[in-house]
Amino acid sequence: MSQDGAHGRYAGQALAGGRYQLRDLLGEGGMASVHLAYDSVLDRQVAIKTLHTELGREPAFRERFRREAQAVAKLTHTNIVSVFDTGEDELTGTATPYIVMEYIEGRPLGSVLEEDIRQYGAMPADKALKITADVLAALEISHEMGLVHRDIKPGNVMTTKRGVVKVMDFGIARAMQSGVTSMTQTGMVVGTPQYLSPEQALGRSVDARSDLYSVGIMLFQLVTGRLPFDADSPLAIAYAHVQEEPVAPSSVNRALPPAVDALVARALRKNPNERFPTAESMRTECLRVAASFQAAPPSIVPGAGPQQSGSGVGSAVFPPVGQAPSAPQGQVHTPYQPTPVQNQTPNPYGHPTPAPSYGYPQQGGYQTPSVGYGPQTAPTTPPPYTIAPQQAGPSAGGGRGRRPVVIGSVAVAAIVAIGVIVALTLNNGDDTQGGGTDSRASAASASHRAGYRGPDRTRLIDKTKCTDPQESYSDPDKVQMPDFRYKDINSVKSCLQAAGWKWDIKAQDDNTWGDGTILNQFPAQGTDIDPDDVGSIQLSVSTGNPPQ
Repeated sequence: MSQDGAHGRYAGQALAGGRYQLRDLLGEGGMASVHLAYDSVLDRQVAIKTLHTELGREPAFRERFRREAQAVAKLTHTNIVSVFDTGEDELTGTATPYIVMEYIEGRPLGSVLEEDIRQYGAMPADKALKITADVLAALEISHEMGLVHRDIKPGNVMTTKRGVVKVMDFGIARAMQSGVTSMTQTGMVVGTPQYLSPEQALGRSVDARSDLYSVGIMLFQLVTGRLPFDADSPLAIAYAHVQEEPVAPSSVNRALPPAVDALVARALRKNPNERFPTAESMRTECLRVAASFQAAPPSIVPGAGPQQSGSGVGSAVFPPVGQAPSAPQGQVHTPYQPTPVQNQTPNPYGHPTPAPSYGYPQQGGYQTPSVGYGPQTAPTTPPPYTIAPQQAGPSAGGGRGRRPVVIGSVAVAAIVAIGVIVALTLNNGDDTQGGGTDSRASAASASHRAGYRGPDRTRLIDKTKCTDPQESYSDPDKVQMPDFRYKDINSVKSCLQAAGWKWDIKAQDDNTWGDGTILNQFPAQGTDIDPDDVGSIQLSVSTGNPPQ
């Protein structure tokens, strides 16, 4: 960990009867400070995390902190930051809990990513997959003990000078949900919004698969240099995690093979039952994908990538006075509705959907405490959602202030429900009527501006996706809407015609994908529909021209 030479509030003081001498401040946040310290008994450098005064006053939290430190001390693995000791001492006249950790000489993964972004535009895929595999190796050990991390992100991963990956800050979200009334409220969730799983965003119980979703977000960020979901407010980001589909990483980084798209897509399924069942299985897949292609430098598409996430949440739920709510932008999912097997990029390995049998106990046993150098942040009396002070150290590239946040899950769930209702009941009235023919504005398709990208007629969809669609999981009389995204419009029209379905087409300037590529659809893929009464399917189709 780099040292800035600054001194914290406790620098120069000692703990445990003088055994640990606090020195340079390594990092500070709203919840704790981390100092470099000297262990005079064992003659070595250590890192010591101390809770801030306002938290140290909470007897219940101090007890939870102590017990969780004992729990994490049992985690022994190359890829996990070790905990050596824990205790409580008086600093500035207040009883202050502390934990003594392994001192890591290295850099946060976010700093490594920023360097790769400056040099290549993103992290090389082989390097990103190997780092991700090491993170999953650490999670495999913690999950076996029933300990869910809940806050996986580049800021909680260190790389040593020898390239060893170290995961830290186990259980901080769980520690803050320990029932201390002055710190948390029922139905509140704690974490970093850009990396929250959908079930975390909704305040539901989580298990190990929630960590795997966060790993998927992190992997997307490593190989593209940007986040799949980001916005100006925590609420909009949470909405995006629950409702929106991420773009394929290869749409941002053309050097990525389809296997990486498939791996990320599976990790980011909204339904936990459809993700990898264990950290071990996801790690095995990362290593297999890394070995299956020839390493190549990233090839970032200028201006490509995810648009502002959660952009429809404001207008859908709180429309301007006198206006009816509009359908939220992006894909709309009923939370935990099973996702159709097809995705942006076919899975070359043909993984079966994992069985829903990976439930780690959420009650009883201790979730592990914070053990890293990046101090956690936590407001003492959270409003519906509160952004805590910025965590020390550089942030990973591609996002705005990935700070830990407390989100009112009831508010998120309410907005999600309203958004789903609005999206399913309202129709977008400005689409050009197709009625079975392509009636895109001729000017948009005929005029090729600078940066124009031609059609890709190889992106085909099988007609059986329309004539024999996937059956609904909940209604035997309905089927699931096929996924038309990123397919060529001619192939999609043939599919729709074979099923006798109608469509409307709206041209959209976008040269991330070629002319005639489907960018969006309504109803969204996976939505339950009556095959005999579908109505008119709305399709947004790329003109191949760059946005004006």
